[in-house]
Amino acid sequence: MLDLTGKNALITGIANDRSIAWGIAQQLHKAGATIGVTYLPDDKGRFEKKVGELVEPLNPTLFLPCNVQDDDQVRSLFDSVRDKWGKLDILIHCLAFANKDEMANTFSFSETSREGFALALDVSTYSLLKLCAGAKPLMTDGGSVVTLSYLGGVRVIPNYNIMGVAKAALEMSVRYLAADLGPQNIRVNAVSAGPIRTLASSAVSGIRDMISHLEEVAPLRRSVSQIEVGNAAAFLCSDLASGITGQIL
Repeated sequence: MLDLTGKNALITGIANDRSIAWGIAQQLHKAGATIGVTYLPDDKGRFEKKVGELVEPLNPTLFLPCNVQDDDQVRSLFDSVRDKWGKLDILIHCLAFANKDEMANTFSFSETSREGFALALDVSTYSLLKLCAGAKPLMTDGGSVVTLSYLGGVRVIPNYNIMGVAKAALEMSVRYLAADLGPQNIRVNAVSAGPIRTLASSAVSGIRDMISHLEEVAPLRRSVSQIEVGNAAAFLCSDLASGITGQIL
């Protein structure tokens, strides 16, 4: 029943084969979606090479650089989507960043720098608004936007610090964007997975202990996998979820 054949899906945030974005990309491809992938450009082209090799089995028809702090690059991204596909159906936002030293177990949250605060909110939260603004004119038949949150945006999680504030802002942005884009039949939701071993989570001091604790007390006695998050995202992107928007799953 879950069929994304004929849907164009743009996926951001794949860093390696442990990325949640990678799990989502695999499941969207499995459901029949046409895949487009962005990567973070760097001077040595390391991400382009690593991500390019990883996603090759998905046969992406778009593979483009996107630094969400560069407005010209974001604009160029959606120009390319329009030129190649004509329309966009699915946008996956898996982007978050904060200074690692401001998430250390010796760091006092009250000492968060102005620059660190602005950086975390810009990359982790404002980027969703920026990408939705670019996607909106291309979602001519409606669409689905899915982003990634975490419990640290609702409750205090040790050492999550400014990223918790960014996730709280992200979750509220999901609701405002759902209201803003709903008249165009564009749905906006978030998946808040538990702690998963990823490159991003490794920046949080004590994350391994959190995962071990979760595996002892969670009903399934384990954490969820990237593929399971991918399944949830695929559901939210499908017609099976046509009445679901503004929600945190």
